[in-house]
Amino acid sequence: MRDLIACALAWALSALAPRRPGRHSAEYLTALPTPGPASVSPWSRPWTGPTKEEAAEFFRRQAEDTMELGVIRERRRALVLATMGVDYDFPTINITGIRAAGDGVAV
Repeated sequence: MRDLIACALAWALSALAPRRPGRHSAEYLTALPTPGPASVSPWSRPWTGPTKEEAAEFFRRQAEDTMELGVIRERRRALVLATMGVDYDFPTINITGIRAAGDGVAV
């Protein structure tokens, strides 16, 4: 008996209260949000590389960094040789013989 009363009460309340439209009803299909513009995929156009000016700037900065590292390396080498008592005047000096006689100091 309770089940019958509960079903009747649920039917009466559902008739009085508004419900959402069913999934296959026309109301539901018209209430769907309209899709916005399709997003553009980054893969839809070919990848473009750097311009000539950007590449030249990159390689110029790389060459400056390499030159700066070379100067730092030469200064460190001159410092190590100075601690060994060797005058390091020219960056093109052959130091392999000095390195072998340098008591294990790496240059």
